[in-house]
Amino acid sequence: MTHIDLNADLGESFGPWVMGSDAEMMDVITSANIACGGHAGDHKTMVQSLQMAKEKSVVAGAHPGFEDKEGFGRRRIPLTSREIEYLIAAQVGTIKGLAEFAGNKITYVKVHGALSNWAAKDIDVSRAITRSIKAAHSDCAILAVSGTQIEIAAREIGLDVYSEIFADRAYDDDGNLVARSIEGAVLESAEVAADRLLRFFETGKMPTINGGEIALDAHSICIHGDNAHAVAMAKEIHSRLTSNGIVIAPFMK
Repeated sequence: MTHIDLNADLGESFGPWVMGSDAEMMDVITSANIACGGHAGDHKTMVQSLQMAKEKSVVAGAHPGFEDKEGFGRRRIPLTSREIEYLIAAQVGTIKGLAEFAGNKITYVKVHGALSNWAAKDIDVSRAITRSIKAAHSDCAILAVSGTQIEIAAREIGLDVYSEIFADRAYDDDGNLVARSIEGAVLESAEVAADRLLRFFETGKMPTINGGEIALDAHSICIHGDNAHAVAMAKEIHSRLTSNGIVIAPFMK
């Protein structure tokens, strides 16, 4: 592997201003997953994020999640398949319309938080998400957690799908992310995260929290924008990867 995308979840504040760190993150990453007003964000932050992404030549993607700002989209809400389809169609449609207003475009969809975690393990949830994108937003690709059910569902329905790994999250032996409630689920050290990624580039395998390894595909690396050390981690990872001959470039054009 000679090139990789860096993505971050951004636009996750409220009101007329995007969090200050978003601008710094967009100087380092190549793709921005912009909150669509469900778990975070509103019309103003979406437009501001889209305009900032365009100015900094960062590819913009939609980041829909549960309608749950209080829980930041990290609590599972028991929706039916049809309700999930409505949620995805509406949130992605909203940010695509605002992207046109901002002179930008949405090229992919990455599902957020608890909805993404649910879809990762449940093919029916993944199929509801991908059906909605196929029906309403078939011009968008899907950025999916590597090795999960949403990759399978996207391929079944004929959508373009790209795989991501996480710089700052621990993995279970089945390839799913370790629940945030478990100690060690979130990596805080930029150096440790960069070391782990360089090892992944050498072996194609990601270490698991139980001491094993799991093989994963990767077109993109996610660095969570709400992590207190996000900017420092992004800069360290960018520097370490490029110094080892890996080109940082968007997975979508």
